[in-house]
Amino acid sequence: MFRILAPAALLSLAACTTEEVPVEPQISLDTMQEVTRTLSSDAFEGREPGTPGGERTVEYLIEQFEAAGLQPGNGDSWVQDVPLVEVTGSNFAPLTIGDIELEHGSEWVGVSYPLVERTELTDSEVVFVGYGINAPERGWNDYEGLDMEGKTALILVNDPDYMDEGLDGTFGGRAMTYYGRWRYKYEEAARQGAAAAIVIHEDFAASYGWNVVEGGWTGAQAYADTGNGEAGNTDMNGWMTQDAARRVLAAEGLDLDELVEAASQRGFEAIPLGQTASTSFDNSIRRFTSQNVIGVLPGNQRPTEYILHTAHWDHLGICGEEGDEDMICNGAVDNATGTAALVALAEAHVAAGPTQRTQVFLAVTAEESGLLGSEYYGANPVYPLDRTVGGVNIDALYVLGEASDVTVIGGGKSELDSYLADALETQGRTQTADAAPQAGRYYRSDHFSLAKRGVPMFYVKSGQTLSEGGAEAGEAAYQDYNTNHYHAASDEYSEDWDWAGVMQDLELYFMLARALGDTGEWPNWNEGDEFRATRDESCALRDDGC
Repeated sequence: MFRILAPAALLSLAACTTEEVPVEPQISLDTMQEVTRTLSSDAFEGREPGTPGGERTVEYLIEQFEAAGLQPGNGDSWVQDVPLVEVTGSNFAPLTIGDIELEHGSEWVGVSYPLVERTELTDSEVVFVGYGINAPERGWNDYEGLDMEGKTALILVNDPDYMDEGLDGTFGGRAMTYYGRWRYKYEEAARQGAAAAIVIHEDFAASYGWNVVEGGWTGAQAYADTGNGEAGNTDMNGWMTQDAARRVLAAEGLDLDELVEAASQRGFEAIPLGQTASTSFDNSIRRFTSQNVIGVLPGNQRPTEYILHTAHWDHLGICGEEGDEDMICNGAVDNATGTAALVALAEAHVAAGPTQRTQVFLAVTAEESGLLGSEYYGANPVYPLDRTVGGVNIDALYVLGEASDVTVIGGGKSELDSYLADALETQGRTQTADAAPQAGRYYRSDHFSLAKRGVPMFYVKSGQTLSEGGAEAGEAAYQDYNTNHYHAASDEYSEDWDWAGVMQDLELYFMLARALGDTGEWPNWNEGDEFRATRDESCALRDDGC
């Protein structure tokens, strides 16, 4: 068993009475090891939703939540059904723009968001719309004066000031905002009436190479099944390589580098290319249902106010090629560790006794397919979002040993920062800023599905400055995992792991949840943050809301 902190330190973090805080709250290392080992075993076949391995995962988590002492989180049920649909494209024609033909896979990729058996884009006028952003609160609209009905938007990745060294600027400088994410760009293009939206890839701005795009955007694509056939989307969303974009633009006498510079300035005006885009492909459609698993520890004073703990239970399933020695992506770090953390934290909170507010433990499905389980919960919340105070998301705990810091993704966005600062001071640890803010990692994990609906969420990752080897050793370990094991069959459980750093992180998550659970405050997003207006509107809807 792992001792969390002295009672006096815990009391300094929570506005609660001595009777409400046990003397020695504890988190079980045995639970962390056993649940991680089990979920990442071959018996769970990589935990892919819609497979027997996924079904076994849900059954196992229900058993673990119940054994931890939680209550069913969706009425009398432990699960929230998440209807999903899988669309697989085939028979791709080239993407033709003017006289240029681009080869599918190596030069462009595209998928259908609407649930149709065949996608046809025919003679759709192409418009270069810069970064494709409409942000009135920042005085920015790349679609100003445009009629995009039936047209194809050609869009730059990231947002206008990502090349800046600092974190100042209209769009946060080097730190990506949601406006820089490809998902936002597709959503905005659809709102503008576009028939298609194509993002121009660039390694640094996207934070990954074309191989990641090609691998992720070919083959089966999973979406949340909204029941309306995904009406309201563009007919096609996709990507184009930077070299292909240069050829397309050069055919019109335009230089991509000059356009990037121009589009990064306020007042940029979109440029119709005078060319049309055409392509077509077939789609096969499969519907299935997965589940979010939900358990709760009801609050003892304000049970209709909620603190969220989220982690995704899914992984990639069978991911190797026929004949490979190991064909299962077990996802031990990503995210059996985070899912195990939900169970271990649930045990610790039950042992410590309820906080004033209700603690919710939400293991979501289909994160690897695009945050689908958390997105479904956000659109169909079991607990009202205007009664949800905030929460912590746990995604891939790096088992690297003890660290003197934590990595904070999305720091400076909300009033949660003060809670984090207090907890880290108690631990004697420091914050390390996101080393790659241009990657927009705050918008790429499950907490985002709640954040964009106004709920302040922590996203704190394992530290990088290790007790043995310092920052250099931490960076080398991160690089080794990301290069050699991330989304690979080699992400497997090891009996040799040093869990000391993970247990530090769980202590931190525990303190944050207790502090939020026992305060009467409703932390908000900071003034000027892109989610502040949504939270303010949500809170204004009811007298007893946040």
